[in-house]
Amino acid sequence: MRADRLVSILLLLQTRGQATTAELAKRLEVSPRTIHRDMEALTAAGVPVYAERGNKGGWRLLEEYRTNLTGLSQPEIMSLFALKPTQLLNDLGLGKAGEHALIKMLAALPPTQRQGAEYARQRILVDIQRYQESVPLLPVLQEAIWQDRKLWLVYEPISGKPAERTVDPLGLVVKGSVWYLVASRQGELRSYRASRIQEAKVLDEPSLRPADFDLEAYWRRARAEYRAQIPTYRIKVRILQKVLARTNPASHWGQLEHSEPVGDGWLIAHLRFEYLEQALGWVLGAGAAVEALEPHEFRQQVIETLGMALELYQP
Repeated sequence: MRADRLVSILLLLQTRGQATTAELAKRLEVSPRTIHRDMEALTAAGVPVYAERGNKGGWRLLEEYRTNLTGLSQPEIMSLFALKPTQLLNDLGLGKAGEHALIKMLAALPPTQRQGAEYARQRILVDIQRYQESVPLLPVLQEAIWQDRKLWLVYEPISGKPAERTVDPLGLVVKGSVWYLVASRQGELRSYRASRIQEAKVLDEPSLRPADFDLEAYWRRARAEYRAQIPTYRIKVRILQKVLARTNPASHWGQLEHSEPVGDGWLIAHLRFEYLEQALGWVLGAGAAVEALEPHEFRQQVIETLGMALELYQP
């Protein structure tokens, strides 16, 4: 609704101080033209909003202008209480603080809106934890980021010996239940898996943060670059449609590229894995519901593996 969007623009400008048309359009998922029309509407309503020109310009509010219009709608209240990342807050040492914040927020809500918050808590539970990594140094990493201080650490890469590094910490990212430290080292942006950091110490020297650094944009870019470097092994199989629907190739680091029906509930499916071994494990796990077709050497590998298994179980 437009009224909600105008309130959002007002609060964003009040909290951030300045925002460009492009930033507001992206944040609110509308076109830049819509943002311009919204600014005209705010001006017509007497809100002192103005545009500052130049490369570093954007929309601003007069400094003395403030609004207390911070009422939450029922869906907004439900979103806050339903999606409570308990384990992630515990990792950061903020578990109790997060719980206390929700209690205070609940107490501040009108009685008619408290019911919606409790309704969401009792009907939606988000459990993102697949397996738990030990991240005892996470509070140290967080402290360095909050204080904008350089960080000394000992990091153990996947291959190689642990080595000392001094970095400029920029942010923390959690993917699933795995934490990563994003930092700059010798002018290059890098990601460090937090569970592989063996030692860490906050230094007195201020850290250097690039003026144009955006944590979310960096992570999207880094993730895309990582995926582009992943090796690829493609196979073609004949599989029962009902089995493919409940047997997820992604659990073996695979991906269904496309499929076409061939009758009697069967499909010809084209799948992509990182390695032959991953594809082999997925095919064998599906049993008689899947037949490996291509490539030829993969089909032969399946046959040989099944033959060895049969010999193992023969009397």
